[in-house]
Amino acid sequence: MTTEYRRILLDGNAVDVRREGDTLVAGDGRTVAVADAVHLPPVTPSKIVCVHLNYSSRVEEMMTKLPPAPTYFHKPVSALNAHESAVVRPQGCKWLNYEGEIAIVIGRTARNIAPEEAGDYIRGYSIGNDYGLHDFRDTDSGSMLRVKGADTLCPVGPGIVEGWDFRDKRIRTIVNGEVRQDGSTSEMKWDMHYLVADIARTITLQPGDILMSGTPAISRTVYPGDVVEVEVEGLGILRNHIVEGPTPIRGDVGAQPTESEEVLSTAQGGDWEFRGIRKPDLSNTH
Repeated sequence: MTTEYRRILLDGNAVDVRREGDTLVAGDGRTVAVADAVHLPPVTPSKIVCVHLNYSSRVEEMMTKLPPAPTYFHKPVSALNAHESAVVRPQGCKWLNYEGEIAIVIGRTARNIAPEEAGDYIRGYSIGNDYGLHDFRDTDSGSMLRVKGADTLCPVGPGIVEGWDFRDKRIRTIVNGEVRQDGSTSEMKWDMHYLVADIARTITLQPGDILMSGTPAISRTVYPGDVVEVEVEGLGILRNHIVEGPTPIRGDVGAQPTESEEVLSTAQGGDWEFRGIRKPDLSNTH
């Protein structure tokens, strides 16, 4: 049996609530309809760790091979965002891509645990969208910091579902009502327990920490005005809309957005065989 918890803004305060059908119930008995709630991220993590490649359909699409063990990158906690909130594409950037994922939420401090123990350290699961600004891929392809770390690029929610079995669950990303990604957790090379145990070998995981578990094939560009939904069987739907930011990327510091073949092929799909071979276009950097 599963139970879903959410965090919402209720009478001006951040309140944890339990979902009962179409109603959210606070510990003191106050209620609000799901449709009327103002959602907040369901947890406050100390870290957000993301796996690069994990789903077989994505590996096949990119014409590559998985490494012997998973590789990871880090999204700053300042990227965290909520259900029904705006995802901001900065002015001067064009290539913002969605990546529908399942978010693992840690429930107990975890360090140096075995994969078969990891389930005891997971509080539950949520839905995430690992957005990326591929305009910065030429300069940040290793760290992914500016590609994946900008403010608002990590919506998670709408809640946390406890008691959910991640095996053989469907995951879809839908843009303006059209299905773009359609995969299953059965495609995952490394399951949720493996990922938690792997990271916890050297990094202490704290309650509330989030691990993003990878995305299936067909990550593509979205634009201001688009509505993006990630739907996971048993977890619900995470919905966000894309807006353009009010200020442009500053041109007097740092690497600038680029539009090389590398950027375009990653954002739009195709020419995968050339990725990692072409030289990055750094002509427009400072």
